[in-house]
Amino acid sequence: MPVWQWLLDAAGILLAVVVCLGVGLVLRRRLLSRHGGTFELSYRVRSTKAGRGWLLGLGRYSGETLEWFRYFSLWPRPKRVLQRSRLTFVGRREPEGVEQMSLYPDHVVLSCSTPDGPVELAMSAASLMGFQSWLEAGPPGTDWTRGPR
Repeated sequence: MPVWQWLLDAAGILLAVVVCLGVGLVLRRRLLSRHGGTFELSYRVRSTKAGRGWLLGLGRYSGETLEWFRYFSLWPRPKRVLQRSRLTFVGRREPEGVEQMSLYPDHVVLSCSTPDGPVELAMSAASLMGFQSWLEAGPPGTDWTRGPR
């Protein structure tokens, strides 16, 4: 078999793999959002360098938890799970410097605290309203502005 036929076969196989990955990502996104309560949510995994460490993803409310899924992953389970009872809203700010290129144009950065340490999330202003409502809708007698006792 000539070399050009091997190269053509290899290119065809590579194209098929890329198409399969693309279809897999689209199907995963559809499956995650089929029950509603999903929104674009970026999560900061590293805060050692200013403006760096952001990963784009999808957030989903599931009862008492906020689940975060990476966009470019085929893994069906959430990468991070935040418990409502352990999450405290600290404040919000506009993206600064390099963050403006890492995040969506209309997203704001939220600072939250958990017993495990600070957490930074980025979402749209409309999603922020839903997030604050979700935090406030905790069990009776809880104060979402203070940490757990």
